[in-house]
Amino acid sequence: MIVANAKYVKAQKFGRYIALCTGAVIMVLPFAYMLSTSFKKQTYLFEIPPRFIPKDPTVSNYVNAWKNSNFSRYFLNSLFVASISTLITVLFAAMAAYAFAKMVFPGKRILFIVLLTGLVVPTIVMIIPQFIIAKHLHLINSFAGLIFFYIGGNFALNTFLLRGFMEEIPGELDDAMKVDGANSWFRFIRLYIPLSKPALATVTLFSFLGSWDEFTWAVTIINSDDKKTLPMAIALFHGQHATSWGLVFAASMIAFIPVLIVFLLAQKHFVQGLSLGAIKG
Repeated sequence: MIVANAKYVKAQKFGRYIALCTGAVIMVLPFAYMLSTSFKKQTYLFEIPPRFIPKDPTVSNYVNAWKNSNFSRYFLNSLFVASISTLITVLFAAMAAYAFAKMVFPGKRILFIVLLTGLVVPTIVMIIPQFIIAKHLHLINSFAGLIFFYIGGNFALNTFLLRGFMEEIPGELDDAMKVDGANSWFRFIRLYIPLSKPALATVTLFSFLGSWDEFTWAVTIINSDDKKTLPMAIALFHGQHATSWGLVFAASMIAFIPVLIVFLLAQKHFVQGLSLGAIKG
């Protein structure tokens, strides 16, 4: 009986391993092909069978993509918008999470429920109301219009994750600082921010990724070439170079680099912050 159970456990583990490996291959294979194609010359793009290791690899696709059609300008636009949006979103979400987690004030529960409604409303449903608001606030065709609504779009999820994490911080530490005369701001900066690094890394990654990759809202309110962001540029780039897949994939890889850098910087705390930050609702 014990031997049968042991075999069953091993078979179960093996099945999970196979499932995880299959899922990993399915996820990585398109990315690996895109990376490989970005280093190929045009003459080798459609060879059969396709090569994952390029023959005579070249970086000319990356050079041409960066210099073509103001691509570098669009890259810097996205970097500016995503960086400012992420910084402000994480700061505001951290302050709101601290208030919901540790402070007592009238209507706290109702306000938090209202905040969470932002998580269940599809983003596309809000496009028209957002556009009307942006028009009245004179935010059309501006970086401020992008940043303002990116902050609003990421605020609810970030607050939810940070609140759950901050609630797990022992209240005794907060009480000890109160006894020493520390006010709310001092406790927030010196206690909760340092102890919430895993959750802050998680929401920073989510915020940056959400702002960096966003396309629908950007294409809705931006119409000047000098203010277009990278997702818009890649869509335009694909239209101009539909058959130059090496060039298109090189542009996509350039767009991926900042996200990779942010993830590498935040990966130390990412998994811990994601799991602990959602313990409580």
